[in-house]
Amino acid sequence: MPIFLLALSALPLAAQESSPVAEAADAVTPDAPDENANAEGQAPAPQEPVSDPYGRTTPRSMVQGLIEALAAGDDARVDRFFEDAEHGAERARQLQALLDKGGSLNAFAGLSDKPEGVLDDDLPAEQEYVGHLGDEGKTPIMLTRTQSPEGAMIWQVSRQTGDIVGRLNPETTWPEESGELTVAGASVTDWGVLIGLAAAVFVGFQLISMALVALAGRLVRGPKAEAGVAFARAAMPPFSLFLATVAFQIWADSLPVSIIARQFMLKYIGLFAAAALTWLLVRLIDAISRTVITRMEARGQRQVVSVASLLRRAAKILLLFGVLVAILDTFGIDVTTGIAALGIGGIALALGAQKTVENFVGSVSLIADKPVQIGDFCKIGDILGTVEDIGIRSTRIRTLARTVVTIPNGDLSSQNIENYAKRDRFLFNPAVGVEYGIGSAKLLEAVEIVEGVLEEHERIAKPGHRARFVAFGASSLDIEVFAYIEAADYDESLVIQQDLLLMIFARLEKEGIGIAFPTRTLHLVREGGQEAAAGSQAKPDTILADTHREVSQTVPKGPAPSQVQDSEDDDGED
Repeated sequence: MPIFLLALSALPLAAQESSPVAEAADAVTPDAPDENANAEGQAPAPQEPVSDPYGRTTPRSMVQGLIEALAAGDDARVDRFFEDAEHGAERARQLQALLDKGGSLNAFAGLSDKPEGVLDDDLPAEQEYVGHLGDEGKTPIMLTRTQSPEGAMIWQVSRQTGDIVGRLNPETTWPEESGELTVAGASVTDWGVLIGLAAAVFVGFQLISMALVALAGRLVRGPKAEAGVAFARAAMPPFSLFLATVAFQIWADSLPVSIIARQFMLKYIGLFAAAALTWLLVRLIDAISRTVITRMEARGQRQVVSVASLLRRAAKILLLFGVLVAILDTFGIDVTTGIAALGIGGIALALGAQKTVENFVGSVSLIADKPVQIGDFCKIGDILGTVEDIGIRSTRIRTLARTVVTIPNGDLSSQNIENYAKRDRFLFNPAVGVEYGIGSAKLLEAVEIVEGVLEEHERIAKPGHRARFVAFGASSLDIEVFAYIEAADYDESLVIQQDLLLMIFARLEKEGIGIAFPTRTLHLVREGGQEAAAGSQAKPDTILADTHREVSQTVPKGPAPSQVQDSEDDDGED
C-alpha cells in the first residue's frame, strides 16, 4: 500500500514532464493502461510500421500501383492514389490522357524504392518528382507523403498536381469508352506501334553492326588487326543489342501512345538491356583472359594461367549475381534481406575457408612478386630442388632425390627463398695449394700464373678477379682465387669452371710447381718409451698404411708396441 500511494503522488510530476505527443495520447485514453509496458515500468516496445494494402509506401510502388489501377479502370482503387480523393477517378482519367499525348513518367529503375524517397533532390522531404505532363511547359508530376487513415505513411499524387491536370485537360473518359480495342488497358494500335519500333530498332542496329564488322575485316590486315576484328565480331552482337535498348527507351518515351503500354515496355525492356550488357561483359572477360593466358603460356608462366582462369570464373559469377539481383528488383522482389543473408554467409564461409583463402592470397603474391617461376632451381627453407608447378593452392618442387615436395602457397610466401636461377654470374672461388718445398720465388710465380689464367679467359668478369697467397696451410701453400664466371646457367658455369681448373693445373705443371696433398708421418714407440729404430735390420713386425701413401717401419723383435703416436709432418716429407 505505501508503494501504491507513492506511485500516485508521482503521477502529477510525470504529467508535467511528458511531451505533447504523450499528453495527446493521455487525453484520448486517460485511464487506459499501456499494454506494451511491463510491470517494472519500462518503456513500451516499438511498434512495427503499418503496411499499406495498395502498396503506396515508396514512390516506385506507388507509380506501379497507379499504372495497374489505370489499366484496370478501377475508379475506387484509383481514388486511393490521389491526395484529392474526392476527384481521384476524374483526375486519373485526365492524367492518363495527358500522359498519352506525350507526357512521361520516370523509368521504373529510376524511381526510388525507399519509403522516404530521394532526399538529395533539392525538394522538401515530403515531395517527390516522378515525371512530367505532355503540355508545352512540361509540368512536373509531384507526389506528396501523407499518413493514411490506417496510420501508414504513403505517397500520393499531390493536390496541386491534380488541380493542374484538371485545368489542362477536362477530358474524363477511359480508353475503353472510346470504342477502340484494348489489351491490358491500352489500345492495340499503341501496342503495335511500340512492338514495331522495338523490332525495327533491334534489327537496324544488328544490320549496322554486321556491316561494320564486315568492312573492318576487309580493310585491316595483320595478326594483331585480325585479333581485333575477331574481338569486334564477338562483341558487336551484344553491344548492338544494348544500344538498341537505349535507343528504344529514348524514342518510345516521347511517342504519343498509351502511358500504360509505354511503362510496361520500358520496364521490361530493361531486362533486355541487362541481358545485353551481361552478354557483352562476359565476352569482354573471355577475350581479356584469353589474351592474358596466351601471352603467359608463350612466356612459360603457367602459374598465371591458373590464376587467370580462376579470376575469369569469379568475375562471371559476380556479374551473373548482379544481373540476378537487377532482374529480381525489376519484378519488385525485395532482395535486401537476401543480400544481407549472403553477406553473413560469406563471412562464415570465409572464416571456414581461412586456409584456402590464405593459400590463394599466397599464390597471388607469388605471381606478383615472382620470387620463383616454373623451372627455377631454388632452395626454400631446407628443401633444394626445381619448381615444377605453381598452382592456386600449392607449389610442387622436384628435389635432387627426384621426390616431389608440395608446399602450400600460404607457407611458401612467408619463407626465405634462395633462387639459384636468378644468378647473373657464378662465383669461382677455389683454393690452389702448392707444395712447401718450392721456395718463395716459385710461389710468387704460381700466383702470377693463376692471375694470368683469370685475365686471359674471356668468360671471367672483369674487373673484380684476383689470385692471392693467403695462408700457410697444414700441408700446402694456399692461393685463394676469387672471380665471377659469366654464364647463362649453372651447367654452363661448370664447364667453364672445369676449363679454368685444367688451365691452372697445366701451367703449374709446366713450370714444375706441384699441387700439394695431405701427408702424415707415423712414429712407433716401444713400451719402454724408446723410439723404434727406423733402419733396424730385424725382421719387420708390422706394416701400417695411410690414406694417401703407404708408410712402413721396421721394428726389432721384442715386446709388441703399446703406443702409436700420430703427428702431421709440416714440411710435407714422410
